[in-house]
Amino acid sequence: MPAGLEATGGGCFRVTGELSADTVPDLYHRSDELFDGDGQVELDLSGVQRSDSAGVALLVEWMVQAHHRQREIRYLNMPAQMLSIARVSSLDHILPLVRD
Repeated sequence: MPAGLEATGGGCFRVTGELSADTVPDLYHRSDELFDGDGQVELDLSGVQRSDSAGVALLVEWMVQAHHRQREIRYLNMPAQMLSIARVSSLDHILPLVRD
C-alpha cells in the first residue's frame, strides 16, 4: 500500500499506508507542504499500517528539515512497530514523540 500524507488543518497532517524503502522516497518528495507556513507541525502516525527502518529514517529527516526551517515538529500515535525500531536505534529519546 502506498504511503500517504493528508493535511488535516492547523499544521496537522495524517500519515497513512506503508512506510518502507519502496514508499518513503516518494512520500519524502511530496512532503514539502509540511513546512509551509508558521507554527508547529504535528504528524499523526496512527494511519501507518507497516513500517521498516526507512519509515523511522523519514521521521528523523523531517525532524532535521523542521529544525532547519525553525519549526517545531511532533509525532503523535506512533505505531508499536515503529516505536520498537526507534528504541532499538536509540532514537526514541531524540524524536519528538507525544507519549500517552
